[in-house]
Amino acid sequence: MSEPERVTPQMSSREILDFLRRTPGYFMTNNERDVSQSDFKGRIMPSTTLKVASYRDAAGYFAFEISGGVSVHVDLLRKQINPFEKLRLVRKAMPNTLLQTVCRGRNLFGYRPYPDSTIRETVRLFSRYIDVWRIYDFLNHIPNLLVVADEVKKAGKILMPSICFNTGPEHTNDFYVGKVQEIIDAMGEDIILSIKNHSAVGSPHRIANLVGAIRSRFPNLLLAYHGHNTDGTDLGRMVSAVLEGVKIVEVADHGLGGIYSQAPALSFIQILHDYGFQPPGFNVQPIVDASDILRRERRVYERFETPYRGFDPTVKRHKLAGGAANIAFEQAEKLGLMERVHEVMSDLILVNRELGNIWSVTPGSQIFWTTAVNNVMHGRYSKPSDDLKRLLLGQYGPFPFYEPPEWIYRQVLESNRTDGKRWRQILRDEGGIRKIPDEDFDLKRHQLVEKLKRPVTDEELCLYLQFPRDAMDYLTFEERFGKTWLLPPEVWLRQKGFDEGERITIPDYDGKTHTIDVVSTRRVGDSVQTSLLVDYHFQSYTTPVPKRTAGRS
Repeated sequence: MSEPERVTPQMSSREILDFLRRTPGYFMTNNERDVSQSDFKGRIMPSTTLKVASYRDAAGYFAFEISGGVSVHVDLLRKQINPFEKLRLVRKAMPNTLLQTVCRGRNLFGYRPYPDSTIRETVRLFSRYIDVWRIYDFLNHIPNLLVVADEVKKAGKILMPSICFNTGPEHTNDFYVGKVQEIIDAMGEDIILSIKNHSAVGSPHRIANLVGAIRSRFPNLLLAYHGHNTDGTDLGRMVSAVLEGVKIVEVADHGLGGIYSQAPALSFIQILHDYGFQPPGFNVQPIVDASDILRRERRVYERFETPYRGFDPTVKRHKLAGGAANIAFEQAEKLGLMERVHEVMSDLILVNRELGNIWSVTPGSQIFWTTAVNNVMHGRYSKPSDDLKRLLLGQYGPFPFYEPPEWIYRQVLESNRTDGKRWRQILRDEGGIRKIPDEDFDLKRHQLVEKLKRPVTDEELCLYLQFPRDAMDYLTFEERFGKTWLLPPEVWLRQKGFDEGERITIPDYDGKTHTIDVVSTRRVGDSVQTSLLVDYHFQSYTTPVPKRTAGRS
């Protein structure tokens, strides 16, 4: 039997790990999910993904990350696509490539801890399509990963636990090697250990030094590197990682990646070629073809790109995660803070130091950024978020290095209390990780059935358990209007409205062409009435429009 040239979804997890161990060279994962999140606010639509799917599948990537992070929530929130349907579409279009997700441990794809029952059901259902689970905890608290890890192994999928990386006197090789030992003790060595450099910090030398320390202690452990190109130098870190023995790195299409996401695949390949390193079974021409298409596509998404342009070497000080940067700067613009963003960044540096020099990755990145914004607008720690309170209470896990100063505990925990409790008593009474009661699935299913007036699937219930309001809004929207992912992004994301008599032509799931003719659209009171011919069948919709955004639909 001949040796396979690449890993495929048809191989077992054991076969995939064995192939990686015995095959010289390095492998790449295309992380469109993070490109979409980091540079386009999670708005890359399935139409764009599917347009280049065949090229990416032919390229020979180790995996394609298309799920997880904020994407599950944004797809529901923005009515883009059912996250499970996205996976079905991509699996059909990319049958030869592993599909990957990133999961926030106990926080799953959300921003808060979930009950064990919800975690297990979510992993079980997503594992029908997901082959590689990249998991992390923003405090590197390994117990927060164990339920997900257990369920991934039960599903027979590839487990990729991560150590989140940062810089500073506390972030020593000994600390990170110790964390790797914790992971191996809990999960075994049949894993791929990922170094998650979410904030684009550290030099190529520092990354090489860390990889060398891990490899020295665990010479047979498969390693991966996930980084961001915020400072423009992640290619150097990636190259140094591979030269020290990292097996898998995450990349972007050179025609799509921007500032805050991954570095470009082709540039990486070209650099390592001169070092005598090759990606086994990889074809370069398809990634060139994909980027040629994506260069044209990205014009549609231009308004979602950050207003804060240019590479940012100061990330080494403020440490804002790539996945949070674009959305954070949009928030600053909406609050009228873009002219004062330097003040926010300066305060963010202080916040990082004051809150334990931990890891600015979801949900930590949101906690730090919101705190810095509120500090600038309202005074330092005078308007703390509930998430900041939970962090200080240790409800996400313990601070690994040092605790914030007492004045911050006092200012935050005693804020808006009406019971007169002081911060030490609050910490005693409410501190620590709490066991979250399991959800009553039958009750939740009944609630969803009552709202939708129809039977619901396990997948719909799974989304409802994680994002009750947004999942419900999405499901009712789709029942009324149909599958919006079928619309080309230049139609779905269009802002100026449609002219009467305009025709929209779209293919369906099977490639059959359909037409939508705009008959009329007019304002009536606080709503807009739109009449359409859908495949020559007349349909009319009335949509409420708030007065402040009144106008053409």
